[in-house]
Amino acid sequence: MLQFISHYNSRYGYVSGIGAVLNGGCRWVQLRMKSASDSEVVASGLAAGDMCRRHGAVFIVDDRVHLVEQLGADGVHLGKGDMPVAEARRILGPDRIIGATANTFADICSAVEDGADYIGLGPFRFTTTKERLSPVLGKDGYVKIMERCRNEGITVPVVAIGGILADDVPEILAAGVAGIAMSGALLNAPSPAGETKRILQLIERKQLI
Repeated sequence: MLQFISHYNSRYGYVSGIGAVLNGGCRWVQLRMKSASDSEVVASGLAAGDMCRRHGAVFIVDDRVHLVEQLGADGVHLGKGDMPVAEARRILGPDRIIGATANTFADICSAVEDGADYIGLGPFRFTTTKERLSPVLGKDGYVKIMERCRNEGITVPVVAIGGILADDVPEILAAGVAGIAMSGALLNAPSPAGETKRILQLIERKQLI
């Protein structure tokens, strides 16, 4: 699984960046516009959601539970400072996807108990695309946490996130995570579509081993 967390740079806006990675084969997109107004998120979200549906991609909105229905999103991703997972589940019902950010094994247990469908575990390393960064995990952090998940019978998919580059993908997947989430590594590449294809090939190659 490869998830793209939307961002922007001098060449791509939120929507055009999403379009580029979709063209590269990414089939899971999270629209993350932390500092934007609701009206800006709606404008970008309607366009991004339409593109995701045309490509058969999952479309997730970051944080804004109240916009999920309006945007026709598949679900929401909640950071540690956002709405509690249990409350979002009560609002969205059983069929919407709810992802939750975690930094520790205890975070994962809490999110799973409250009804999260997947976990975004990180950060792998320091990243400039997120404010108020939690302690960096590194490869060893993923290995230890995923081992505890296996021992405790936790099977909810865990996705690694936070400053991940192409060269990191094999060792992170070897730790036992279900997928990789990327933002700047895709958007800042000379060809985001080409880099997306390359990352997907790395993931597929690792799964075949």
